[in-house]
Amino acid sequence: MRRSRSRLALIVAGLAVTSPLAGQAPGQVIEGGAAFLLIAVGARATALGQAGIADARTADAAFWNPAGLALMPESQIAVHHARTFASNNTVLSGYLASSVAGVVGLAAYLVDYGSQEIVPGPQQPPTGRISPRNVELVASYATSLSRSLSVGVNYKLIQLRNDCSGDCGAFRPIVGTTHGVDVGVQYGPEAPEGLRIGVALRHAGFNLQLENAGQADPLPTRLAAGVDYRVGLPQPPGGPASFARVLVAVENPCCGSLTPDLRVGAELGYGDLVRLRGGYAFLRSESSGPSLGAGVQFDRLVVDFARVFFISGNLDEPVYLTLRVLL
Repeated sequence: MRRSRSRLALIVAGLAVTSPLAGQAPGQVIEGGAAFLLIAVGARATALGQAGIADARTADAAFWNPAGLALMPESQIAVHHARTFASNNTVLSGYLASSVAGVVGLAAYLVDYGSQEIVPGPQQPPTGRISPRNVELVASYATSLSRSLSVGVNYKLIQLRNDCSGDCGAFRPIVGTTHGVDVGVQYGPEAPEGLRIGVALRHAGFNLQLENAGQADPLPTRLAAGVDYRVGLPQPPGGPASFARVLVAVENPCCGSLTPDLRVGAELGYGDLVRLRGGYAFLRSESSGPSLGAGVQFDRLVVDFARVFFISGNLDEPVYLTLRVLL
């Protein structure tokens, strides 16, 4: 049976549930249930070195610390897309903001590893096609308990799929489903300026079982903490208010040894019009490295872009794009 080496690598990535993002050292890959959850989501936080634990006020917060949703000033619809070395990732999300009831929203996340035709032998037509996918559905709720304290929670339905059309031979259809939660808190002023602190428990939940209980893998649960410090810059006469901010976050596998990853980011903003961002993710894997990005706002439409530069040079560098509509 003939298969493309590159496509087979993508299929193995989807079925073996492994990810370089979870590695403990450069070049090392470890197994874990739904490791795709460790891939960054959202151009804004990605450009900031993935230091989004204390970030707030945008739809991106749902994938970093759901407590950050509580300070959204308006409802939002967001589309996140990323082209990584192994997959195309897309998120569709929407959040309704109420000053009384808090923020509630839904998101659908698809990680697409592509499709591969199954060919029995040389000069023979394809007999089938396999399509590995990862799917996550997220329901979020966040609210402010006081003028300074916000809390948020995500419920997540997580699914790994290997779909088959036609005769796929040994690559039979596989579906694994599990459930998880994210819980987060943030403490800081309601105004954008000042120091904001965030703590989040991410990807906690039941083991992911693909075939039998003996092969069930735990979710890649992480405990993270971060700070976001923003200051106003001198305002030019008649111009919009400018600002600068610095973000720092650490993240550690939950209930494991204390070996946290460090993430740092910085942003310059010219009113709501233009944002310039940069960061660095100090990770124990080949996906460690710097990131750059920018954001622009046209009335009610916000466009964010990010590019990650892996220091290993062994992986294609991902590109992130986010479109948000402020309602």
